[in-house]
Amino acid sequence: MNLRGIVAVSGRPGLFKLVGQNKAGYVLESLDAQQVKIIANVANTKLASLEDITVYGQEDDLKLVDVLANIVAATGEVPDSKADIATLKAFFVEVAPNHDKEKVYTSDMKKIVTWYHLLKDLPLFSEAAPSTEDHDSVLGEDKNAAKLKATAKPANAKAPSKTNQPAKKASMTSKKGV
Repeated sequence: MNLRGIVAVSGRPGLFKLVGQNKAGYVLESLDAQQVKIIANVANTKLASLEDITVYGQEDDLKLVDVLANIVAATGEVPDSKADIATLKAFFVEVAPNHDKEKVYTSDMKKIVTWYHLLKDLPLFSEAAPSTEDHDSVLGEDKNAAKLKATAKPANAKAPSKTNQPAKKASMTSKKGV
């Protein structure tokens, strides 16, 4: 499951895809049918990446990615976010059995189910998440190649000049300005 670039914005319903960044903030596109583009000001708006969100657990916190994967694997019907509280709690016990029942509120459950319904139609569930190990190994190979290129220069080689302009003449002015 690839949730890279999908964020939740404080004070706004739904999920957004991070499109870019400019001076004013982040350019976001909503994932609903309207696909509205907004600019989230860095100073005023809090963004939460879905990759980084966790759910309170009894021993360890549960990653939202794992909870969403359990929802995908659930054999039963996924309830609507407007379903009654007992149905949501029973469903959440099924998909996240180790969640802390005192700290995870029904509003959190509704939000996660709503997010699932927004994401289920997107190809994110079939995509593999980019692993950090592959990224680090590629970077390590690039660093080694850069070192080899850097050591290939002879020791007495001169640095290339910026331009072929003659050197500037130093102008000496006196303190009096004459």
